[in-house]
Amino acid sequence: MRVLLDTHALLWLLLEPAKLSKRVRRLLSDTSTEVLVSSATAWEIATKHRLGKLEHAADVVRGYADHLRTALATEISISSAHALLAGGFKNAHKDPFDRLLASQSILEGIPLVSNDRAFDEFSVTLLW
Repeated sequence: MRVLLDTHALLWLLLEPAKLSKRVRRLLSDTSTEVLVSSATAWEIATKHRLGKLEHAADVVRGYADHLRTALATEISISSAHALLAGGFKNAHKDPFDRLLASQSILEGIPLVSNDRAFDEFSVTLLW
C-alpha cells in the first residue's frame, strides 16, 4: 500500500509518534507500506518554522532529508499537473499546502494520512 503523509502526520511521526492514531502507527510500521511525503511538506514546514508557528521543528528543517530516510519515506515531487489541479480547485479552501497535497493524492491515487477535516472539501481518501 502507498500512502501520502500530511505535514502534521510527518511531524508527529518524527517528533511525537504517540499523537498518531493506532491505525496509522500500525500502517507506518508495516514494511510493505510505501510512505510518501510531498516536496510541498518541506516548503510548509520551513515556512511555518520561519513564521514561528513550528518552533519545535528546527531540527526537522535542518536535517530534513535525514529525517525522511529515518522514516523510510520517499519524497514525491510537485508536477505541473499537481500544481494546475491544486490551483484549479473550485472550493474556497485557501491553504496552498492542503490544496497541493489534495491534488497529489487525487492524481496519484494515493490515500492521504491526515486527521485534518479540511480535506473533506476535496475528493481524497483519508486514512486516520
